Amino acid sequence: MKLARRASSALIPAVVLVSAAANALAAQTGDRPQLRVSPLPEELVLDGRMREAVWATADSALLTEYEPVRGPSPSERTVVKVLANTDVLVFGIRCDDPDPGRITSFSRARDADLTTEDHVRLVLDPFQNAQSGYVFAVNPAGARYDALITEQAQRLGGRENSNWDTIWEAAAARSPQGWSVEIRIPVKSLLYKPGLAAWGFNVQRRVQRKLETQRWAYPSRDWRITQMSRAGLLVDLPGFSLDRGLSVRPALVTASGIAAPGEPLSSAVTGSLDATQRLGANTLAFLTVHTDFAETEVDQRRTNPTRFSLFFPEKRWFFLEGTDIFDFGPGIGPDVVPFWSRRVGLYNGVAVPIEVGTKETGRVGETSFGVLAVRTGAAAGLIPATDMGVVRIKQNVLGESSVGFIGTAGDPTGTPGSWLAGTDVSLQSSHVFGEKNAQLGLWGLTMDGRNVVGAKTAAGVSLIYPNDTWNNFLGYRWVGDGFQPALGFVPRPGVQQWNLALNYSPRATGPWLARWLSRATFELIAVLVTDLNGRWQTVWGRLAPLNLSFANGDRFAIAAHPEAERLEVPFGIAPGDTIPVGSYTFLRYRIDYVRAEKRRVSWVFTYLGGGFYNGRIGEYIGTVLLKPSPLVIVELSGERDQGTVVPATVPVPFVLERYGVRLRLSASPDLELNTFTQYDNRSRQLGTDIRIRWTFRPSGDFFLTYNHNVDVPPGGRQWTFDSNRLSAKMQYAFRY
Repeated sequence: MKLARRASSALIPAVVLVSAAANALAAQTGDRPQLRVSPLPEELVLDGRMREAVWATADSALLTEYEPVRGPSPSERTVVKVLANTDVLVFGIRCDDPDPGRITSFSRARDADLTTEDHVRLVLDPFQNAQSGYVFAVNPAGARYDALITEQAQRLGGRENSNWDTIWEAAAARSPQGWSVEIRIPVKSLLYKPGLAAWGFNVQRRVQRKLETQRWAYPSRDWRITQMSRAGLLVDLPGFSLDRGLSVRPALVTASGIAAPGEPLSSAVTGSLDATQRLGANTLAFLTVHTDFAETEVDQRRTNPTRFSLFFPEKRWFFLEGTDIFDFGPGIGPDVVPFWSRRVGLYNGVAVPIEVGTKETGRVGETSFGVLAVRTGAAAGLIPATDMGVVRIKQNVLGESSVGFIGTAGDPTGTPGSWLAGTDVSLQSSHVFGEKNAQLGLWGLTMDGRNVVGAKTAAGVSLIYPNDTWNNFLGYRWVGDGFQPALGFVPRPGVQQWNLALNYSPRATGPWLARWLSRATFELIAVLVTDLNGRWQTVWGRLAPLNLSFANGDRFAIAAHPEAERLEVPFGIAPGDTIPVGSYTFLRYRIDYVRAEKRRVSWVFTYLGGGFYNGRIGEYIGTVLLKPSPLVIVELSGERDQGTVVPATVPVPFVLERYGVRLRLSASPDLELNTFTQYDNRSRQLGTDIRIRWTFRPSGDFFLTYNHNVDVPPGGRQWTFDSNRLSAKMQYAFRY
């Protein structure tokens, strides 16, 4: 089999990675920096000022600068201390700054992107498995950010799952010496391995005006802070107490609105119940009844000048817990997703009621597991009530590597006999060629159901070398023409795909050059897609000879994109604009300019234009951020894709466009108002989403949301009302 021959070629890098992993495992315990936890007194006021006497005697950790310069003791000194008792962990971080008036801090909202302003970020690995963990970050305004560390976040360029939320507190304070923060995390908010007296731990600080980054353990550009194999140790932890480990969160929801033009106003009062039960310190069981997602933000609309469906991330809280366990397949990307949780409770953009759901996630020894089962109700005229489930098991091996299995059952349409099963292997080490990262990934999937015909399997192999100077990727996947899993996301079945990405990013070293240039990146990316018989369908490339990151945080890039497409069926890019069957080659150019977000006015502008099948296209994409104060942030975004195609003999113009205005008002980190108005000319709807969130207690939230949609017909005709909905939701978690 061709795939077997290609997989056998991965033997050499596999041997290298296994050898590096074994050496790393042997050296893992001796050289990790340690920070001792001090006892937490009964009384501690969480005000961010670290004024209690216990802070003066607690063990300290100092951070080392590694960006933009490696190794020096930074002028902005950072001191980290940790206190704990049987119920909570409290972190105190003092961030000295000789020029506190120039601290960059704009956000107050929960889960704001803090990467472009001053902040501190700490990570915890309560299982000491070097492959999972939690992220907590706070900026000088007290904005809180939390996330799960997933397998993808372990790699350079990966991201943690920021849609996950838990219960914790933070307070920040400024002073003439800089700023400081106190973070209190209840033990009940975390899963951990019982009996451990030490957890994996690391902390990092960003000084945005200098583009300076400091870290405690392993301060290197090649390693991300989310690489828990490169974390230090938090030692002398007390024996934690979970009490009964039960958390009950009832919610009351009132809603009223008009669902469609001509329909009467309807109102409803409903209740939902969410409960979690600790099955020991390392396993958590969820139960949800009549689940409501009234607080979930709407998706941002996107234009789509391609032939394939777009991937949208999960935002609903019930599906976010444990996503680090359910993630599948190293190097697999969003093109083959065996379990896409948005298949559950949503059908073609319409909400489907979740009557009851349960989920169990945890880690026992070196084994991670997750089980999800959901019963959805019927959606009138669309789909019947149905049951769906997912099982995921992953075994950690060789310190940083893993072997896993996934299985799904059920179909959102109620079609019987739908299932999927697969396995994945990740051989990963941060000790390749000395101290570099590398990962070899293999995965395979099979399925049945939905009355599909053809090959119902998929498999792939990838080799990733994600480091600071060289960040490279080589991958191959084979996706059967009948591989369309009921609970997955596979926009393009029936293909073979080869991917190559070479990124060389040297740093500016000369004194004159380093004053204005941080680094230059040279990119070469190639993608080849064929059908299962090897007949080409898509060729795509990117060559970026000029991609400059400046010392002030701005970025400018110019790239060429040669492309070729073979259409075996007509492609309708817009109503009335159809590209006929045939083979097409064309060349486009891309220009990007980014003005750093450390400024009160920042932007991202992109132009992508040139040939497009048998015509031309110009894509204009932009986002502008206005940040007059932490109270008010305004975001203006838009995209206009305009061009011509030739359906027959005469060129026909087309336009795809979307525009959005987002306003964020944050009176405090616990009280915020978000409004988002957006329009696109494919749906021809102007929609407004208004959302107020008030966290009146660490475990209690009140949400008020209002959605309003208006139809905007072409030709300047009168706008007409489409629908609206006003809802209020109050929830409170009782912990026992």
